[in-house]
Amino acid sequence: MTVATTADLEEQDTRRLERYRRVTYRSFMFAGVGFAAPLVAGLGAAYADGDVGVPVAAAVLTGFGLLVWYYQRLVRKGLEGGASRRDIAVSAAVAGALTLMLLVSPWFAIVPAFWLSAVVLTPLRRGRVAALCAATGAYCAAVSTAAADRLDTAGHLPWYAIFPMMFALYTAVCGIVAFVNLYQRRMWDMHRETHAARDALARLAVTEERLRFSRDLHDLLGHSLSLIAVKSELAMRMAGTDPGRAGAEMADVRRAARDALREVRAAVSGYRAVEMDAELAGVRAVLEAAGVRCEAGAPRDGLPPEVRSVLAWVIREGATNVIKHSEARRCTISITSYGGSVVLEMVNDGVRAAGGPRGAGLTGLAERVGVLGGEITSGRHGRDEFLLRAAVPLPGAVEDGAPATAGSSA
Repeated sequence: MTVATTADLEEQDTRRLERYRRVTYRSFMFAGVGFAAPLVAGLGAAYADGDVGVPVAAAVLTGFGLLVWYYQRLVRKGLEGGASRRDIAVSAAVAGALTLMLLVSPWFAIVPAFWLSAVVLTPLRRGRVAALCAATGAYCAAVSTAAADRLDTAGHLPWYAIFPMMFALYTAVCGIVAFVNLYQRRMWDMHRETHAARDALARLAVTEERLRFSRDLHDLLGHSLSLIAVKSELAMRMAGTDPGRAGAEMADVRRAARDALREVRAAVSGYRAVEMDAELAGVRAVLEAAGVRCEAGAPRDGLPPEVRSVLAWVIREGATNVIKHSEARRCTISITSYGGSVVLEMVNDGVRAAGGPRGAGLTGLAERVGVLGGEITSGRHGRDEFLLRAAVPLPGAVEDGAPATAGSSA
């Protein structure tokens, strides 16, 4: 089975949007053919009856061709965002001139609706659309009233009775045409907005994945590089007095570097979950090597894997911060169950006076713990201690009456 890449999916989505744009455009072109056919038939009938001569027929055909050209231009520009005022004004003049053919044939009553159906595709306020329909209806009613008197089709009705009826009829027809085309235009806008939203969601997903990967990379390499730095400094100090111990420390450096490389490869291949028991043992060894006495209690049995993994990340990042940002001589790690939650506390006695902004490691921990509904707090504890505390709720846990401590606290 072929797996589509992000670029392939974006290309397919773009092709789908372009296909729908062509379908929408062609639907308006087919509607234009439906408008044009009666006009050509009406002109042919007027020429056959001798109502128009060759020069007039040629002029009408020229104007009709120009109107068709403007129609497709108004449709295309309307779908792309909006036609210019010049195109609307010139096409209105051409449509107005052709509407005068109502004096010869009633088929030319279609011309105003033909023109209006393309103009309303340009985004306009409702008030302007209503005014446009009313103005078109008034002009057509005036020409139709004159045509009724000229063709002697008014019967016994006076012009002031014909005009209101024609005005209401033409305005209603223009309103219906405008409503139908505006509805189809809204459907096209919805497709464009959906395409834009899908693109925005894809970009957001990429951004979140980059943040996740950078957080994992920091958590993985921060601990290992801190261990390498501590072991290297220790080996340098012992190189002259205890070469054997220095060699052993450098062997640990080599082992830590290989472990870091293996962890980075694992992080690249997929999400890597750390194990809390192994992390506790590793942190104790790292802190002891750095001259920090570490006391750590065993975690409670039966913790869910996702909770153990998150607490392991907290232990790793806490130990890294003890080495990098404190002057501690003692660190205590306690894991306590309080009813429906498990609380991890790391306390060290080497807090520095100068505080700084929250680092990327603690921010990443807060994001990890927040996924499970927990929270991270950190800050001074007493006069010279620093406390890192993580509280994570246990899924499906029932609150007990008293807390059960699983580790020792300072």
